[in-house]
Amino acid sequence: MLDLRMIRTEAERVKERLLTRGADYRADIDAILEKDAERRDLLLLAEQRKARQNEVSREIPAMKKAGQDTAAILQEMSALSDQIKLDDAKLSALNKEILDLMAMLPNLPDESVPVGRDADDNPEMRRWGEPTAFSFEPKPHWELGRALDILDPEAAARVTGARFHFYKGLGARLERAVINFYLDTHTARGYTEILPPFIVNADAMFGTGNLPKFAEDVFKLQGLDYYLIPTAEVPVTNYYREQIMDGGTLPQFFCAYSGCFRAEAGSAGRDTRGLIRQHQFNKVELVKFAHPDDSFAQLEGMTRDATFVLEQLGLPHRVICLCTGDMGFCSAKTYDVEVWLPSYDRYAEISSCSNCLDFQARRANIRFKMDAGDKPQFVHTLNGSGVAIGRTVAAILENYQNEDGSVTVPEALRRYMGVDRIG
Repeated sequence: MLDLRMIRTEAERVKERLLTRGADYRADIDAILEKDAERRDLLLLAEQRKARQNEVSREIPAMKKAGQDTAAILQEMSALSDQIKLDDAKLSALNKEILDLMAMLPNLPDESVPVGRDADDNPEMRRWGEPTAFSFEPKPHWELGRALDILDPEAAARVTGARFHFYKGLGARLERAVINFYLDTHTARGYTEILPPFIVNADAMFGTGNLPKFAEDVFKLQGLDYYLIPTAEVPVTNYYREQIMDGGTLPQFFCAYSGCFRAEAGSAGRDTRGLIRQHQFNKVELVKFAHPDDSFAQLEGMTRDATFVLEQLGLPHRVICLCTGDMGFCSAKTYDVEVWLPSYDRYAEISSCSNCLDFQARRANIRFKMDAGDKPQFVHTLNGSGVAIGRTVAAILENYQNEDGSVTVPEALRRYMGVDRIG
């Protein structure tokens, strides 16, 4: 959530930065300012009325002791009490209206983010390796999975529906091997492993910006104020919800495996085959809590950590910087890591690493103090896929396939797999 004080003092700058995202929030900013002014005027009146109430309350005992008639002043007190209740109710309603409007505003893109309309305007920052060349016609991973009898979407469709998969035999072992490899690698590089709940409450979803704006993208448990997590970012970022952290412990790094559940609203017809866009998938997530002075350096480090595991697997990939029009709701700056997929004949997203500054921390009320006597300030939160497991499996199957239909297991995974070839 944006800082209301910043909107008050820098309204035109906020409007201009939000316009670079490709959406016009000027009317929303004006509505916030109008309601905020009304709230502040009412707050001043309410405080004056409460001060008068306190003053009169002190006068009444003295008047009674002096034998004076208190009927008129008691009548005034009754009317004043009724007005104060009305003030409090109106203030509560105004606060909610302002919060509801603020909750729908995205983060401001950092000044270093390139201005652009969509993915076509995302500049490439660097790449590792070259697209895999074959001396034969390569197959897409869904065909390889079927031929090797390691992926079965048809059975999953009978059990659940479209965009679900059964992994079988060495396919299941490959998925598990990638999870363990990623966790072991990231913990060796300084991350603390955490296994979070896969179900969270609405407050946690609000904290990471998934609610209320993206309610249609998540699965809600019927009759309960619980949601299946779309990513481990949600529970892990909320680990310090409503807490004041010891600033001396910053930065803190967490990595977490979780199942992820997404409704994929609005993606009908996109990536309908294979493992790229599923309603349920596995992912290892990276989350950082950083001091405001250090968060952009931490973003660069997180992106290097995401690409490091792909390098160890020998998967060609590149890093792009998302332009203002292609950024996520909470992000101030995002790097996407894209892996080469021969079936697409292009790079496809496998990780997204974002610095959210204090945007999520304001929503979740996560603060820190460097010293006990300091005023608490909001921490900066960062998150990134470290990385998506199903997409990694797809990339391994496609980039490591052989002409005879088998798939070579990347060397980094062989100690987890116990074999060097599938098929």
